[in-house]
Amino acid sequence: MSEPTHARPVDVSERVTLLDVLRGFALCGVFVSNTFVWFSGRILLPRAQAQALSAPPLETTVSALYNFFVNQKFVSLFAFLFGLGFSIQLSRAEARGVSVVPVYSRRLLVLLGIGLTHMFAIWVGDVLSTYAVLGFALLLFHQRSDRTVLAWVVVLMVGLPLLVPAIQHFGPILLHGAQAAAEAAKASEAHDAEVRARLLAGLSSTSFWTTQEANARYIPYMLPQVKRLLWMSVILGRFLLGLLAGRHLLLQDVERHRPTHRRLLVWGLVLGVLGNGTGLVVSRLRLAGLVDPAKDSWMFAVSAIQELGYFGLAAVYVAGFALLFQRERWRRVMQVLAPVGRMALTNYLLQSVVSLCIYDGWGLGLIGKLPPSRCVALSLAVFALQVPFSHAWLSRFRFGPAEWLWRSLTYGRAQPMRLLPRRAVEPASS
Repeated sequence: MSEPTHARPVDVSERVTLLDVLRGFALCGVFVSNTFVWFSGRILLPRAQAQALSAPPLETTVSALYNFFVNQKFVSLFAFLFGLGFSIQLSRAEARGVSVVPVYSRRLLVLLGIGLTHMFAIWVGDVLSTYAVLGFALLLFHQRSDRTVLAWVVVLMVGLPLLVPAIQHFGPILLHGAQAAAEAAKASEAHDAEVRARLLAGLSSTSFWTTQEANARYIPYMLPQVKRLLWMSVILGRFLLGLLAGRHLLLQDVERHRPTHRRLLVWGLVLGVLGNGTGLVVSRLRLAGLVDPAKDSWMFAVSAIQELGYFGLAAVYVAGFALLFQRERWRRVMQVLAPVGRMALTNYLLQSVVSLCIYDGWGLGLIGKLPPSRCVALSLAVFALQVPFSHAWLSRFRFGPAEWLWRSLTYGRAQPMRLLPRRAVEPASS
């Protein structure tokens, strides 16, 4: 029988519950990040206005806690889990003696379609399309040795974050001189501020069509930016770390890897404190006007140091969850997040829709108006509602709505949606 006939989604009983728990936890942090930076409009505000919202002591504290414990850590964790999921699908396909490429490619193409629809019709900050594109790059590594994969991790997560900012900083100085480079940087910053102001004005409109038009118009400006391309390379590096972890069953067989998880806790905490501490100090120095990225040449290395900090704390979260999950009492508590992780795509899309209703001008119109503490509180409140919603939905259905669509389009036939009495199932391919 041909491979597509055998291919089907995994049954609930075949899922790795710890991964669903971690995915639910990561989704919470990603939502807080998206709200803090994007949905609230903070990244689009003039610097003085954004600083005024964060000036009170409570807001300063919340911003510092966000930057230390949340910013980029949960995005790192989510990307890591994506790569680990690929590794699991690969091992299942190999166990059946078939190639993972056909089904996985179809999954990525469908995900790309969902992501592009999300990006243009709902929210410019979509990450699904990026994951889909980089997922094809991940296919290039599925037969590479651990050493080769690890070398690319270092290049993508450390080498490029050092090299690209260095070229951006020193290249114009060498080519045109320090004064001309400073003037060009100032003009570029002014242009960026103008584009952000137009997007903020569009999203603040009371017309739904005006807000979505402004969203779509921002996309051609955003996609080719060097910062975004560098971010994509780092995401691929995180994918590859997940691929390596999956190969060695780091989260599928935690008991055997207890010493490794304990080492991750220690060294992750060291890297996390150093990297994120550096980021906080530099941020405060910039606010005080004591350092300037355009003038202080050493600042090109800050992004690479921060990336190590992001990776370090993300590793702490992974190892901490893995070790606690082995204890029965903690397992019962943590499994509350598993249905959210099983419906991660549905919940991610739902977060975008709800956030537009809260922040855009045609909704409650709170964009650019809320301080950090209220943005965080709102995002946590919405996520708290998603937990019982996910439990209730999955008590009746096999998949979330978006997951059902994704799988049905991938396998070329509508998947059974309602839960049926438990019965024997054949081995799954993905």
